Amino acid sequence: MKLREIMSEQVVRIHPEENVAVAARMLDRYNVGILPVMGHDGRIKGVVTDRDIVTRCLASGKTPEQTTVGEIMTGKIIAVRPDMEVSDAAAIMGAKQIRRLPVMENGKLCGMVSLGDLARRKESNGEAGDALTEISSNLSKR
Repeated sequence: MKLREIMSEQVVRIHPEENVAVAARMLDRYNVGILPVMGHDGRIKGVVTDRDIVTRCLASGKTPEQTTVGEIMTGKIIAVRPDMEVSDAAAIMGAKQIRRLPVMENGKLCGMVSLGDLARRKESNGEAGDALTEISSNLSKR
């Protein structure tokens, strides 16, 4: 099974100049855990997660209204292709300890895939379980 078959194609995005308070409201409003950070050229610059907001903004004493998404985003992203096998994406998630992956095609964001997307598919929920087990076991080693 290919990622194209299970990925979410409707992706909420944010610009790096937006403030963190806007990002937090978007995460809440759309019930997502990640926002791709997109430049004006349409290319992905990074991602911002609820965890980024807590650890890089709130915990470090920054004010969400006065801190930009670009200041706290994760700039180094791991992206996958829509024609990648679900099992390969699950292996990447487990090895890199990440729960969500941007899906890129021809240099453009075309979707997102999460462990939840894998788990919702009967054919791939074994891979989701394996990835989550690997993520959890790696976290317990810290």
